[in-house]
Parts: sequence; C-alpha cells; structure tokens
Amino acid sequence: MLADMVDAGHRVRVDVDDDLVITASRVREAIAQAADGLVVTAGGDCGVELEPVAAARKRYGDRLVVVWFDAHGDLNTPDSSPSGAFHGMVLRALTGEGPAGLVPGEHVDPGRIVLAGVRDLDPAELAFVEDRGVRWLTVADSGAALAEAIAEVRGDAAVYVHIDFDVLDPEVFASVGCPTPGGLGPDELLALVSAVAERFEVAGLGLMEYEPSREEDRATLSGLVKELVEVCALR
Repeated sequence: MLADMVDAGHRVRVDVDDDLVITASRVREAIAQAADGLVVTAGGDCGVELEPVAAARKRYGDRLVVVWFDAHGDLNTPDSSPSGAFHGMVLRALTGEGPAGLVPGEHVDPGRIVLAGVRDLDPAELAFVEDRGVRWLTVADSGAALAEAIAEVRGDAAVYVHIDFDVLDPEVFASVGCPTPGGLGPDELLALVSAVAERFEVAGLGLMEYEPSREEDRATLSGLVKELVEVCALR
C-alpha cells in the first residue's frame, strides 16, 4: 500500500514548484517500486491520485477507464477553482489541463471518465462534463448501470477505482474534509465497486480524504476498506 499526504488547504499557482510537485515525485517513485498486483493508494487528499492514475494510463493505454467515486468532480482549473486547492483540480489535470508541473505526459480522455456519486459540481466543471462527454451517474444508479456505462467506453476496460470517502452520506460517515449531503451508504458503495470488479479488471484503487472526527467512523472505515480491497484484489 502506498501512502502520502497533501495539504488540502495548499493554494495552487500556475507556476507550482514546491510541495505538490515533490509529493507527486515521491508517489511516482513509490509506484515504480511496487510489486505486481493491485496497487492501493491511500491519501491524503485527492491530489495524491495524480501519479497512480497516470501510471495506470501508461500501463493500460486506451483500455483504461477511470471511475471517480466522489461527491465532487475535481475538474476545476487554476482559473476556475473557487479555493485554489489542487485536490479540486486533479481529475482535470489528468485530462491534460492543470498547473505547471502537475500534468502527466499521457492524458486521460474525458470520454473515458465515469463520475459516480458526484453531486456538487461548480459551473465550470459542469460545462466541462457536458462539453467533453464525461459520463455521470447519480447516487440512485445501480451497479448494473455503472458497469454498462464502463462497457460503453470499452468492453475490455481496465478500471481505475478512485474513492473519495465524501461520496458517502455524512449522516453515516462524516470524517471527511468536505461532507456533502445526499451520498451513498457504505453497503451501497461496496455493491457498486463489486459490480465493477465482477465484470472488469481493476487497474488500481485509490482511497482518499479520510479526516478522523468521529470514533464510529473509524470502525466503519476499517471494515469497509478491508472489503473494498478484497473485492478489487479478486480482479
């Protein structure tokens, strides 16, 4: 398991040359040393996902489909971001638009991205989703619908599963930096990931944005993470 941290409050400038670039370099080096098999990356905030997804893109090429379980799209740019925080830009950076030093060499086509559980998009993010053909499933959509959306992109897809734990409803899990009402339950999230893993190869798993605040959330996460890794490792 790879682990690293990014300061969720770090403001990003177009000429980034400090902590975020260093973090990306360290994660890239760790991935290069990882053994064969499922790579699980634990954050940290979603900015940590830059290099794991980029590595999967390099390995699987056009077979890669990115499924982004998150309350937010993480599709801003430095110009559109309300906060300036890179964790809200990382998926957009993976498509080729982002701060200097934080854009991978091989980009993920927006048409190979599936948003799942996303329910809080900024106007610029929504415009990008609509203009660039990003698939978007709601909290109410089933595992079968998610699997079908992936298959529409590519039947033999290798799927990178990104999970920001704010995809969960804060009524049942609140230990995240940006809790957003109307999310999934832990069992619903596990069922959706299971539906993906039953049909497709899992190219990697990212587990992000846990910020301990309630003791009951620790117990929830402990069991959920174990089950998510076991399900994905089967593929």
